[in-house]
Amino acid sequence: MKKLFLQIMLALSSATALFAQSAPQGEAEEMSTYFSNSLNGKECTYDTRKAIATSQIAQLRAEVWATWKTAVRNHAEEKLIPIRWLGEKNTGSWTLPAELEPDATMPFYFGINSTTADGIDKEAKYPMFLYMHGSGSKQQEWATGLILAQQMFYAPAVYMIPQIPNGYGEYYRWAIQSKQWAWEKLLRLAMTEESIDPNRIFFFGISEGGYGSQRLASFYADYLAGAGPMAGGEPLKNAPMENVANIAFSLRTGALDQMFLRNRMTQEAQSVADKLSAEHPGYYRHYIDIIPDYGHSIDYRPTTHWLAQFTRNPHPKYVYWERYDMYGRYRNTFYNIKVNEESADNSEQRTCYIMNINNNTVYIDVKNATYKTTYTAGGIEFLFEKEYTTATKGNITIYLNEELFDLEKPIKVVLNGKRIFKGKVKSNLATMVESCALFYDPERIFPAAVEIDIAGKSAKDVNKK
Repeated sequence: MKKLFLQIMLALSSATALFAQSAPQGEAEEMSTYFSNSLNGKECTYDTRKAIATSQIAQLRAEVWATWKTAVRNHAEEKLIPIRWLGEKNTGSWTLPAELEPDATMPFYFGINSTTADGIDKEAKYPMFLYMHGSGSKQQEWATGLILAQQMFYAPAVYMIPQIPNGYGEYYRWAIQSKQWAWEKLLRLAMTEESIDPNRIFFFGISEGGYGSQRLASFYADYLAGAGPMAGGEPLKNAPMENVANIAFSLRTGALDQMFLRNRMTQEAQSVADKLSAEHPGYYRHYIDIIPDYGHSIDYRPTTHWLAQFTRNPHPKYVYWERYDMYGRYRNTFYNIKVNEESADNSEQRTCYIMNINNNTVYIDVKNATYKTTYTAGGIEFLFEKEYTTATKGNITIYLNEELFDLEKPIKVVLNGKRIFKGKVKSNLATMVESCALFYDPERIFPAAVEIDIAGKSAKDVNKK
């Protein structure tokens, strides 16, 4: 253990020495200021544009991440509580933004479900599961979640078990904007926790939590190793299956669970997932089960145990992102794609970014999808068909790293079947800093990027002056 500690310290010392040697005076302070401003929601730019060699990337990435973690820890906000044994019933709470949900304080259990307090290994990296409860009495549902985590769910793992702040109307939803704020904060903080594996984060839930986790799985797939809604079944317009290409996806519903067509919606998800899996071998790993003779109450044990065997791939070479609004809000990033300007022609369209990376070439198709409802019941739209048209406007950035490309060789970009870029791209510390603040993910600190103008059918290296 002492030897490992010395190796880690030597690596960090080397990274710091290289950073100090290669960066202008004051750049470390500029980085800290940039991160602080970003965390406080201030508009900011990283002014120093210094090219770096490919051989420097790994060490500088460690330095950037260490600086980011310090900035996150120094940021004034309600934090996660220390990871302890769940049996101690330690609780924390977060106040949600009043403009998103008034009078909303979200208490939560946060800890590890090892069988005894002595079972916590402070040097291990554990998977983390976010559990979302159902729509009964919120006190009872919250208490049940704690019991299930200790007695039925996968162990050992860290569990975040929140209680819904307001148990009525639209506020009793796990995917509305106030909760999106909470989950993005959770992801940002969890990524800096030494005991949590950033590549083994899972969202799951039961009933109302099943609906929420299914929606969130499609919305936040790039942060997740997997997701497991139970006793749910969303119309797929609310949670496009195409987006979960790179995660493990479980959906288990009783065959007799007919309310809101949960059983039929689960069957529809299974049909679409099977089709996508056949079309894209190796992707769309799923465990979708319509359980015979069961209604709304099912066996909750299999989900987390199945999910726990999977690890996130943060650098997939195939990405499908149907960019949709969830309760009125869009995300602007997904895996290594950032939207700078919209491509949709109207509010009824959704832009789909389909990216394949092969032989140092980015193949990116940008299409607009329009939904046509094919089945409605009880005033609720359940089934749909999609019609696609090629996008003719918009602007995106594709981030590049050494996991996806040989940065020593020319990169090609093919947009909607036409090659629009070929050349070597420059790596830059500024792009690493900016992408760290953008994604808050140790796996997505990118040294290079290309910006694609869809209307002009052109692309440029963002670090080339």
